[in-house]
Amino acid sequence: MKKKILVIHTGGTISMQEDEHTGAVSPGAANPLVNNPLVTDSNTIIEDCELFHLPSPHITPSHMLKLAQFIDAQVLEKSYDGVVITHGTDTLEETAFFLDLTTKANVPIVLTGAMRSSNELGSDGPYNLLSSIKVASSESAIGKGVLVVLNDEVHTAKNVTKTHTSNIATFQSPQYGPIGLVTKRGVSFHHMPIQQDKYKITEVNKNVMLLKAYSGMDSSIFEALKSMRIDGLVIEALGQGNLPPSTIDGIRSLLADNIPVVLVSRCFNGIVQDIYGYEGGGRRLKELGLIFSNGLNGQKARIKLLVTLEKTNDSEQLQALFLK
Repeated sequence: MKKKILVIHTGGTISMQEDEHTGAVSPGAANPLVNNPLVTDSNTIIEDCELFHLPSPHITPSHMLKLAQFIDAQVLEKSYDGVVITHGTDTLEETAFFLDLTTKANVPIVLTGAMRSSNELGSDGPYNLLSSIKVASSESAIGKGVLVVLNDEVHTAKNVTKTHTSNIATFQSPQYGPIGLVTKRGVSFHHMPIQQDKYKITEVNKNVMLLKAYSGMDSSIFEALKSMRIDGLVIEALGQGNLPPSTIDGIRSLLADNIPVVLVSRCFNGIVQDIYGYEGGGRRLKELGLIFSNGLNGQKARIKLLVTLEKTNDSEQLQALFLK
């Protein structure tokens, strides 16, 4: 049975070229992957388009929402069997998680990218794109949420993160590992997510900030954030979810203004828990009204808060949503 796959290009290193004289990597006038027939399988029909031509640090939540809406519209209108998105790696995990939370299309959606530009020796872009098309064409990929495919591995959008600045094996899922492998024979999945978390939104315009906790941190940054009229805050806390005691007055001030504060850990393994009962400890913070996340990293918790704040800013409702 033939599969019809939509490939959406958004930019990133996978579409850039290295200047042979200066070594600078940057976007060219055209994306070298657009209209490039990498797939020769007669059972796969590839249609591609370029929605953006942006380095991934230029991608905003507004771009992510536009991409989600475009995917849903195209799948509904043209009955694609799967979707592949090429994307810069710096914010790829955030776009992937945003799509995982917001897209309605019940087909495999796969994001991929590259650590080496299109004309560099050992460029990994074309191979990652081919692997992603294999996954998007796989019946086994249906129902597993948005996936990220690079370096022969298949990861969930919720768990994957960029772990190295330049290595082609940069994308990993700490604590969980990949859920599948891409081989010459096809795609092999060995486990799958047990639940999906979806939200129907039409805009994304909340101002949500992200902070990392550190030794000696005090309330001054929280006082500054309050003056910026933010809508929500995510803090990468110490250890299992603890903060220096000198931060508490500033956090109380935010909570008094009904600004939701979500707590994650700055550790890349484990989850935050309300264990320690000292001033600034997780148990005290939970009693104070902070929202504890179930294993998301800081950048993804921010994406989730951006999305969920379009539905509610009630801390109890948000706490229930962040345990999913």
